[in-house]
Amino acid sequence: LILIGEKANEAARIAVEGFLESDLELVEKAAGMDDDIDNLEIQIDKESVRYITLRSPVSSDVRLIMVAIKASHDLERAGDEAHSIAKKTRSILRRDGRVPHTAQIREMSELTFEMMRDAITCLVEENLEQARDIIARDKRVDKLNRANFDELSAKMGTDPETNASYVETVLISKSIERIGDHAKNLAEEVIYLLTGAS
Repeated sequence: LILIGEKANEAARIAVEGFLESDLELVEKAAGMDDDIDNLEIQIDKESVRYITLRSPVSSDVRLIMVAIKASHDLERAGDEAHSIAKKTRSILRRDGRVPHTAQIREMSELTFEMMRDAITCLVEENLEQARDIIARDKRVDKLNRANFDELSAKMGTDPETNASYVETVLISKSIERIGDHAKNLAEEVIYLLTGAS
């Protein structure tokens, strides 16, 4: 779980850096990380089923295994969003040569990747307070996503030549927001693991 979380977060970080710096090499590197992330999710699922089958775990262990399966799915989906960011950035760069406007993507992505790092940490350390803090921080990411949508929508009317890039940047912002949602989901799974409350 730590490995898939680190890989998903790193893929997203590299993809966003490629977007911010208009760097196609970084974008391609991020896109190439998706298969490793997918394979790790499959491995976690197989190991979880194997453990249940062979060990007849007690209820607390079953809860941990179910959380592991759900968490690996969220982390794999975060990796999918990283891949989506890379593909959309590649499209912008091949069409326009550079990203015309980055909106508040840097601030938003920094907050989101910190949430994901903290979500992985709170799972490992079983930190209930940190898990609750991650859920609270998600509202700031949502707010920045709405601000990016408003800002880029306004620009579409003034600069029609780059409308397609603005649309793709809106979608990149949405992908980052979804990564934040996956970090929030992971935090909620930690709360369930530690308290039994869903």
